[in-house]
Amino acid sequence: MTTPTPDPGTANSGGSGYLYRKVALHLRDHPDAVLKVGEITKAIGAPSSGAVFEVGKKMAAAGHATHHTNPHRFQITQAGIQAAGTMPPPTSGNRGGSRNRSARPTPVTRPSGQEYFPRRLAGGWDIEVLRTLRREKVPVLLYGPPGTGKTAMLEAAFPDLLTVAGTGDTVVDDFLGSYVPLPGGGYDYIYGPLPVAMRERRALLVDDATLIPPRVLAVLYPVMDGRGKVTVTTPQGVETVDASDGFYVCGGHNPGVHGAILTEALASRFTVQIEVTTDWDLARQLGVPAKVIAAAIELNNDLAADRIDWAPQLRELLGFVKVRDALGTAAALSNLAGIAPPGCRVEITAALSRHTGQTITALALGKR
Repeated sequence: MTTPTPDPGTANSGGSGYLYRKVALHLRDHPDAVLKVGEITKAIGAPSSGAVFEVGKKMAAAGHATHHTNPHRFQITQAGIQAAGTMPPPTSGNRGGSRNRSARPTPVTRPSGQEYFPRRLAGGWDIEVLRTLRREKVPVLLYGPPGTGKTAMLEAAFPDLLTVAGTGDTVVDDFLGSYVPLPGGGYDYIYGPLPVAMRERRALLVDDATLIPPRVLAVLYPVMDGRGKVTVTTPQGVETVDASDGFYVCGGHNPGVHGAILTEALASRFTVQIEVTTDWDLARQLGVPAKVIAAAIELNNDLAADRIDWAPQLRELLGFVKVRDALGTAAALSNLAGIAPPGCRVEITAALSRHTGQTITALALGKR
């Protein structure tokens, strides 16, 4: 993915690995601190918080740092201390392995009819990697800002996907099942998505899982920790539902959303956790103007540095294209500014105006 952020290995004039070494040594000098991206950037005088964020992710991938979210923070590990700022060697998957040379898959049609464009992941393609994890029974959690394509990726990978949309009001019955009224009177018991997925060998997405109260999420733990069964109370009595081969649990997590809490109990059951960010190249391919993308990239760098609380992602950028095609560019820019949360609308509007050269105000009704 092409972004305007400097290469973490070559940023500044010190040559390859210069910024990586500065970040790593600063974290090494503060081994007990969990530091925000903005704090690290200011302390070492780095030219870009986005580049520092990329270094932090690279260190985390190498096991040299731990990556905390909401907000993004990093802490040195013992391996990082021992490395003393030395960049990790490239992984074999980046040296031209067979999966790296595989042809780009064609777009996958989601149930909504929209196309999903596969992206690179772990030396292969995301939907292939997800299907491999399912075969190996390795639960996966996708995390990142709303609108980056987490749900779309899972729908593309698993056509049989069932979904529980998590909220603070989600209850156990939303997983297991409940009584529903019949048109002619009376009630009937309908099994919920969890026992249905377990019996029908389907994938189950717990979307916005971290908004669901922990006591409710506990219903998932027996099917994720090796026991592979759940107890359901129906009109016929208490049933034990066993997971059939092919059943799979995956989750979605929006770290920046108010009330989203990734508990240790939940995180420990998702063996693989993948960050999903907006694909700027795809945004260009789908018709988003370069100047709008540049503004969005700048705002996402500010989001990573905790200077703002929201930035437009792929969903908002594709919405911009639709509004532009229907109402024109000026209205689309005004709408993009207007959907920003009030707390950071000024910054969003200023960035859009700066990059597009247009005076922008949030979309609003005028006089008669």
